[in-house]
Parts: sequence; C-alpha cells; structure tokens
Amino acid sequence: MGTERFLLLSDVANVLNISASQTYALVRTGELPAIKVGGRGQWRVEREKLEEYIERMYDETRRFVEQHPFDRVELRDELTVDSE
Repeated sequence: MGTERFLLLSDVANVLNISASQTYALVRTGELPAIKVGGRGQWRVEREKLEEYIERMYDETRRFVEQHPFDRVELRDELTVDSE
C-alpha cells in the first residue's frame, strides 16, 4: 500500500478487513473523515485520519470492555459457540 498520504476506500477496507460498503458507510456517516476529489467526486481517506479512527476504536472498545465485564459463564458460553 506504500506511504501515500491519501488512501482509496478499497485500501481502507483492506486495512480494516471490512467490506467496501462498510467502508463507504463509515465515510458517509462521518465516523471516518474523508474528502471527495476530482470531477467524479471520488472518496479519499487521509492515512493519518485512518490511524486516528483506529485509535478511537481501541479507546471505545476498551471503555466498552470496562463497562461490560465478561463473567465466567459468558466466557464459557462464548468459547463453546466458537469451537462448534
């Protein structure tokens, strides 16, 4: 992917391991800042904004985990479902 300043939505989808439509939704809702460039208005995400988004998701996940502790029964059930 190189060190380009701006990424295509397909590049962002690859980095986050999500679909192109999920990436588009992140951009259109404003959750992931992006710009439209060119005559056809193609979306671009600045690499730095993507990194900030990832850090924000780590922070949100950390808060979620702190507010919703995982008890032993839930862990056992989760492990059972994953191993089936």
